[in-house]
Amino acid sequence: MKIEVYISQLLYRYQCVTVPGFGAFLTESHSAQLNPSTNSFFPPKKTVSFNSRIKNNDGLLANHIAQAEKTSYGFAVSAIAFEVLSWKKTLEENGVILLKNIGELRLNSESNIVFTPNDQTNYQANSFGLSPFVSPIVKKEIFEKKIEKIVAKEKDAVLLYENDEQVKSSNPFLKYAAIIVLGLGITGSIGYPLYQNQIDNQTLMVEKSVQKKVQNKIQEATFFIKSPLPAVTLSVDSAKVETAEPTMPYHIIAGAFRSEANARKAYNQLIKDGFKARMLKENKHGLFPVLYGSYATMQEAEQAKREIQKGENPDAWILVENL
Repeated sequence: MKIEVYISQLLYRYQCVTVPGFGAFLTESHSAQLNPSTNSFFPPKKTVSFNSRIKNNDGLLANHIAQAEKTSYGFAVSAIAFEVLSWKKTLEENGVILLKNIGELRLNSESNIVFTPNDQTNYQANSFGLSPFVSPIVKKEIFEKKIEKIVAKEKDAVLLYENDEQVKSSNPFLKYAAIIVLGLGITGSIGYPLYQNQIDNQTLMVEKSVQKKVQNKIQEATFFIKSPLPAVTLSVDSAKVETAEPTMPYHIIAGAFRSEANARKAYNQLIKDGFKARMLKENKHGLFPVLYGSYATMQEAEQAKREIQKGENPDAWILVENL
């Protein structure tokens, strides 16, 4: 049985996937990155590492295999143990194991396992479909010169609009304004302000047109997305928004127990130790997870995890709940 297939599936959902008797594969999230020297953009991603000291069976991998293969939990545990023996033998004979979509395991001169992750696989589910890309250099000076030329042309149009046949045909009220001004020549103090008001209004209209064209040119000169993603419409229940409590999807796992009584004992001990502990309901793997605490952001959870690993439990890990 190629258990690396199931390990790879679990790495998308969990931060720690333990192979009993061998070690654990851990993931760490990284935000999107920009390399200014090469104008390269990289989407958010998860990197994979390996810790050979975490070997205890937490039931996660075995339950997943049992469910996927429609077999018993005991058979899945035996299959994992058999695969681990095969891995160890291959390492001793060849010194290297290649796990598809995960990475490469090697033995160094001190017979310690060295892991090299597969950079082609991104286990950040939110980044599915996104790939790195290189943007052409955007030179501000070139666009500014183009905009200046556009503005200069439009200003010339403003000055000559009275001689432009198109403007005259689209604005016939100017001819009537001129007749009114001539007819009120005796009362020039009244006619001139009226004529001037018409001119000011027309000038304002042309200036607005100029500004709109310039703004369109600026927008066209920004970035062009090669394959735009379809728009997503989200519906929000306003009543729920007003009353909903902030979500806490990042949980620091103290342990997962098959016995509810044992899980309750661990939970009570954590409460006595001063943690804001929680005990979750039985999951689909038949386990009762016990938490040190839950957090709203990954940054808060990472900080708390480091403190717990230093002082309480080096095997503590973060479970990210599906939102």
